[in-house]
Amino acid sequence: MKLQSAFGKREERAAWLFILPASIALLLFTFYPMINAFVISFKDYSLINPDSSFVGLDNYRSLMSDPKFLGSLRHSFHFAIVVIPVQTAVALGMALLVYRTSWVSGLFRTTFFMPVVIAMGVASTLFKIIYNQDYGLLNSVLGFFGLGPISFLSDASLAMYGIMLLGMWKSAGFFMIIFVAGLNGIPGDLYEAAEVEGATRIRKFVHITLPLLRRTMTFVVIITTMDALKIFVPVQLVTGGGPADSTTTSVLFIYETAFQQMEMGYGTAAAFILFVIVMCISVVQLRLFRSNVEY
Repeated sequence: MKLQSAFGKREERAAWLFILPASIALLLFTFYPMINAFVISFKDYSLINPDSSFVGLDNYRSLMSDPKFLGSLRHSFHFAIVVIPVQTAVALGMALLVYRTSWVSGLFRTTFFMPVVIAMGVASTLFKIIYNQDYGLLNSVLGFFGLGPISFLSDASLAMYGIMLLGMWKSAGFFMIIFVAGLNGIPGDLYEAAEVEGATRIRKFVHITLPLLRRTMTFVVIITTMDALKIFVPVQLVTGGGPADSTTTSVLFIYETAFQQMEMGYGTAAAFILFVIVMCISVVQLRLFRSNVEY
């Protein structure tokens, strides 16, 4: 008994030694910066002025009446509301096409996944060229059908949809792989039993596939929501927030406020408001997608 107790203590010490480097890294590079940023959000803090003064909740109050910040939140939610259902449906559709093992499905799986491995900066530059009004591929195709050139990046009503298309093209392949893993985990016996009962493909999809993909769907929707609400690189590289701030998202507002206007306290407060919003949405989604289905 004593030998087992001593062995257990040695294992526990070894476990703590293994997790110690990761714990120190988290404390130094994640939790300490977050705590420090939270403190800064209550200050009138500037990157070019070493002196800072405590202003309490003034930064948060100002943000709640700042039309540019509220507009950036609206644009972020617009992006998320469109991208989440469309991208999820597209990813699930692609997964249904390629989840069965064959050389053809492997080829298409690789093709669908290729945009994921392309750097976002490269993809953004590519789409900026495609959307160009004068020599872009998209307007060249429209011209072939006799349609006039469309200024996708200078039209405030179209620019955000161009960013949405880029985001979905870049990310759908990743979530396709997640759905493929979920589909491969569903027992084939369930489908065979449904076929014996005379169930159609649609009924099998509605009554077997979707319920058993609920947990996978939860993961996909939550991650897509987080990615959508913190979209930054495509907006910065393709439109720069324009035209007329029509594509200025929350993260772009935070970046411009903190690092271009040097108002770090104000920008940090905006970041924590966005953090709370994303966290609340994620909690609600977890409760809505809660499932007791086991297989």
